[in-house]
This record gives sequence, structure tokens and C-alpha cells, in this order.
Amino acid sequence: MRVTDQSIEKTVSIVLRTGVVISGLIVLLGGIYFLVRHGREPANYHVFKAQAYAGHYIVNILRGVWSLQGRSIIQLGVLCLIATPIVRVIVSLIGLSLERDRTYVLITSIVLLILLYSLISGAAGAT
Repeated sequence: MRVTDQSIEKTVSIVLRTGVVISGLIVLLGGIYFLVRHGREPANYHVFKAQAYAGHYIVNILRGVWSLQGRSIIQLGVLCLIATPIVRVIVSLIGLSLERDRTYVLITSIVLLILLYSLISGAAGAT
């Protein structure tokens, strides 16, 4: 099979749609699960009670998903949504490499590096 611009575009569109649908389903299921478990708890808006929450780290989110915590399941869906454009750029990079289009491989590599840098530096700042 020969790699063309159209085949790359089709693959990228499938990646984007699939990522968004999977992310949405995970968030929806996590939200339903959270509401089933905590929906009847009374909310006290008069007193603010800060809670220690370590859900900012991927490892903790995965542990929470493993132990069936609704918030962690929702956050996993958000992480999938964040990962979708990164996977899109990686798929584009692979397709362009197979097409041997050096100019766009370089540009796409720079875009990927910028995405990864912003993701890592943003995660480092969230600690």
C-alpha cells in the first residue's frame, strides 16, 4: 500500500474521532459512576473544606482508576483527550516519514517537541 496525503489525512481523522469518542465515553462512564456513588451526599456550601488530592499525577490517577474512584476515571478520560492531538502528530510524523517528505517531517517533529515540552513543563509546574 502506497502512503499518500489522502491516506494520512484519513488515518489522522480516524485517530482524532476515535480519541474524542473514547475520551468522552470514559468521562461519561466516570461521571455516572461518581454520581451513583456520591450523588446523594449532602453538599455544604457554607463551609469550605479543602481536601488533599493527589490526582495531579498520572500514577495516582491510574491507581484511582484501578480502585474504581469516579474522579480518577473522569480524569483518565481527560488525559485521553489531552493525548489525542499528541497521537495525531505522531501518526502524521510516521505517515510523512513513510512518504519521505523531509520538510514536513521536520516541521511535524518541531510541533511534537513543542507539544511534549509544554506538556512536561506544565506538569512540572503543577506540583
